[in-house]
Amino acid sequence: VQLQASGGGLVQPGGSLTLSCAASGSIFSINNMAWWRQAPGNQRELVAAITTGGTTNYADSVKGRFTISRDDAKNTVYLQMNSLKPGDTAVYYCKADVHVSEYGSVYRDAFWGQGTLVTVSS
Repeated sequence: VQLQASGGGLVQPGGSLTLSCAASGSIFSINNMAWWRQAPGNQRELVAAITTGGTTNYADSVKGRFTISRDDAKNTVYLQMNSLKPGDTAVYYCKADVHVSEYGSVYRDAFWGQGTLVTVSS
């Protein structure tokens, strides 16, 4: 299973970006999906998560500005980021909890995307 994240870039404060993360491979089903971020010198932190039922939760620092969503037909999770601040600058990683189908069996594992850099600066 591979997760491919995209959509990062340079944006001015107050601007918007949408990140995408598509999962591919021997996927039986995808459970929870999430976005994490890691700024230089900081630990990786959870930004937003979404369950199979669509329940979401957000870090306090992004509530009201970021929206996580998923398209199960495309095995893709999105992060719409509005009103971006310099403090949002980080490498953003997607994570998926996947039931993998291989060799006639199904097992559960977690996978990370490669990260996409978001820089908020004027």
